[in-house]
Amino acid sequence: MDTTANSTELTGIAGWAVELMERLGGLGAGIAIALENLFPPLPSEVILPLAGFTAGRGRFSLAEVLLWTTLGSVVGALALYGFGVALGRDRLRRIVDRLPLVRLSDLDRTEAWFARHGDKAVFFGRMIPIFRSLISIPAGVERMPLGRFTLLTTAGSLLWNTVFVLAGYFLGENWHRVEDYAGVLQKLVIVGVLAGVSVWLVLRLRQLRGERRARIG
Repeated sequence: MDTTANSTELTGIAGWAVELMERLGGLGAGIAIALENLFPPLPSEVILPLAGFTAGRGRFSLAEVLLWTTLGSVVGALALYGFGVALGRDRLRRIVDRLPLVRLSDLDRTEAWFARHGDKAVFFGRMIPIFRSLISIPAGVERMPLGRFTLLTTAGSLLWNTVFVLAGYFLGENWHRVEDYAGVLQKLVIVGVLAGVSVWLVLRLRQLRGERRARIG
């Protein structure tokens, strides 16, 4: 089965990604990953193994696909970093101040945490579904030095991309198995986020009730 046949058999995001790579080569893989950073519903867990499979078919070299996909990751991350810079800390605080249940003290704690762990958050965040795109925004808001942000993003993205591209490369026509395992990781992240938000919501509502009783009493 060649890549041309593959592009006609695949549909949806996978078919679109294959067509892009067939037309533009490694650059197409880079564009797909850049867009994935800007639009998280586009799954890198599908695009990257598919790029590895396509490289295995000789459409482009393995080194080329790793170069282009990592460059695409960095370009997408820098765009979101720029959005965070444009949003700015003062504007973010005004938005947070209007949100129900959320307090500026919550934002202050988040900023303090990012100041202590921002480097690790950016590096490891590139390897966590959902957060791998979103982590660029607080980095921009907090004005993390651009050089350090780019270096950490490049390192984290290269590691993440290499794992998935190599998986697709060596699995060949069974590249889609990667998506099954990655889907489990994504579901675990979603469950963890929902559990964390639920616990925070319960604690905050209890705190508000306690403050209301204290004012009445």
